[in-house]
Amino acid sequence: MTPADPLHGRRVLLIVSGGIAAYKALELIRLLTGRGCAVRCVLTENGAQFVTPLSLQALSGEPVHTTLWSLTDENEMGHIALSRSADLVVVCPASADILAQMAAGLASDLATTLLLATDTPVLAAPAMNVRMWQHPATRANMDTLRARGVHLVGPDEGVMACNEFGPGRLSEPPAILDAIAALLSRAPPQDLLGRHALVTAGPTHEPIDPVRYLANRSSGRQGHAIAAALAARGARVTLVSGPTVLPPPPGVAAVAVETACEMLAACEAAVPADVAVLTAAVADWRAASPSSAKLKKRPGKATLSLDLVLNPDILALLSAPGPSRPRLVVGFAAETDALLENARAKRVAKTCDWIVANDVGIDGGGVMGGLHNQVHLVTEAGIESWPRLDKTEVATRLAARIAAHLAGSPAP
Repeated sequence: MTPADPLHGRRVLLIVSGGIAAYKALELIRLLTGRGCAVRCVLTENGAQFVTPLSLQALSGEPVHTTLWSLTDENEMGHIALSRSADLVVVCPASADILAQMAAGLASDLATTLLLATDTPVLAAPAMNVRMWQHPATRANMDTLRARGVHLVGPDEGVMACNEFGPGRLSEPPAILDAIAALLSRAPPQDLLGRHALVTAGPTHEPIDPVRYLANRSSGRQGHAIAAALAARGARVTLVSGPTVLPPPPGVAAVAVETACEMLAACEAAVPADVAVLTAAVADWRAASPSSAKLKKRPGKATLSLDLVLNPDILALLSAPGPSRPRLVVGFAAETDALLENARAKRVAKTCDWIVANDVGIDGGGVMGGLHNQVHLVTEAGIESWPRLDKTEVATRLAARIAAHLAGSPAP
């Protein structure tokens, strides 16, 4: 153990939920403290059926928290302090029940309340019966948690306590320890403290009539990931998002909009900013005169004509010289052909600093609405092509580049 160890001097809040695998949390505490990591424990009521507060306290050297209704702790909003006192929150074992409560945003006890209140990264180590793990409800819950940025380790495949075999077995403590070390070693520096970032995300919906609209396939996933990555580096982030099913990332000021005009107004209200990352797939056109009543099919008429007008060009307007122009303006170019040529031309035409270009055509790998992206960063200096990455990794890399660029200009 040396100070260079990513676990040395770090703080982990360990939530132990119900399940026979809870006994492995004791070994995990021993491994963590042996590497110089401070551990505080929260034990759920169900978890206490398998391990005792005394066991957790003996190994961690810290009092164990079990209830939301402690007069001593809650006199100073203890659940809030706990949720923000650690570098990482680890749920081990993460039962099907606590994962479902996390996905639903419930706050029924101390553990789920602090999970809802935390802006600290969360790592969950699932453990449950194979049928429970494979149930559609659990699969949907896991998709929701992944989309919110919850990190996972396991589960492994093997023999269960119930003598069934399959996925659902808790990962072994050394593997969970490695996952914790990996997350703590890549914790981003707080090099955007004092900076304000404006991010747009998702599609816009341009009404045709009360039930129809013009839209596109953007999920908002890339923009939400960028907002989360900038916030993780300490930035104050305003996320202006079109319609999406994604919840706003923790610690981000979210503004929900529908149309391009609403998005422009929200962006203008959010500046000044140090950086604007305009990820949203804004509709180029809108109906000139949306109908106040549902349009009906006409007997004998097989076509319908719509008069369309151009929407405001948010990227060009925010990039225009003036006192409210962000120090760095990053636009996105979703193209189906001549990707780099179009991206270079767009950067010049919009007078923005950078363009992040991606291929959304048939061969684009399902970028819009998908989990992965392959981008090219186009700047005045040239083009930097990145490999195909998870959208969260694209966001992490872009946030690092933004931080490095802004390091040369003073914070307000």
